[in-house]
Amino acid sequence: MKIAIPAAIGVATLLAIPMMLQWERPPMDSTQQGFRGTGMVQVNNPRTMAVKVAAAAVPEASDQAETGGPKASEVYQNVKVLGDLNEAQFTRLMLSITEWVAPEEGCNYCHNPENLAEDSVYTKVVARKMLQMTANINSQWKDHVAETGVTCYTCHRGKPVPTNVWSINPGPKQAGGMAGGRNGQNLAGKEVGLSSLPGDPFADLLTKTKAIRVAAQSALPAGHVAPIQDAEKTYGLMMHFSQAMGVNCTFCHNTRNFSDWTQSPPTRVKAWHGIEMVNNVNQNYIQSLADVFPDNRKGPLGDVLKTNCATCHQGANKPLYGAQMLKDYIVELSAAKE
Repeated sequence: MKIAIPAAIGVATLLAIPMMLQWERPPMDSTQQGFRGTGMVQVNNPRTMAVKVAAAAVPEASDQAETGGPKASEVYQNVKVLGDLNEAQFTRLMLSITEWVAPEEGCNYCHNPENLAEDSVYTKVVARKMLQMTANINSQWKDHVAETGVTCYTCHRGKPVPTNVWSINPGPKQAGGMAGGRNGQNLAGKEVGLSSLPGDPFADLLTKTKAIRVAAQSALPAGHVAPIQDAEKTYGLMMHFSQAMGVNCTFCHNTRNFSDWTQSPPTRVKAWHGIEMVNNVNQNYIQSLADVFPDNRKGPLGDVLKTNCATCHQGANKPLYGAQMLKDYIVELSAAKE
């Protein structure tokens, strides 16, 4: 007996075939982060991962500079933070910074070509502070960056302004009456995974104005009482972490008890140091340049563009997938004086 197949089903099947060809094909790479049954696993697509790793390739290091010879401060004028480098080391670092930060603009991005020593170009003043910041990160924040460290390229990737920076987000103009008072939520912000969480979790939590809180662990806490608004901003920040590093929550938390540090993976401690480091960078280095940056390098409310986790990580749990750039420039990038 022949069975007639409705035409609609046949057409639907034909339409579904090209769609199915777009689905992810196995195998996927998975890494168990914790005990079986806890759902603590990271899954990666090896094909898309290969594309990302290739895109994060680092420039080839230049030849090491010769040692000895006069100091840069003895050869050039107005060398304030790198004066202890010799002339060859200083020149090598300047050429590398040009490649890392402004390959198209060249030396004139930070210097007046008529007088390289003067500070009339604001980016030269900024560059000094960023060199001090880089030296500080590599020496004082090893609990987060370890020996891999950072260079200018870690954030800039060949661009004068890093791709991932932030300023205070005022959001769209709110309606009046009961429709107002949005509390920064329901904006589907990309910074918080297009969720309804507060769209700007950075202003309070990555400039050290508030502690990161979720909720009290008892019905009547004797100490800090965390309102629901604190929890919502914290969850928004966690969404950012996940996107910035290309991982899920179990990269730093145990699903059995998210709040318990004793049951969390070691990455949670490293992440805590990272949060403290970003706060330090934003407070002591970037915001201190508020009077130096022009208006076109500030946000809509006039604050400077600051860092978050995505500034360095850019979708990888290790910036540049762990590329060891610093080892080739450890002498030069450790020389900047405060």
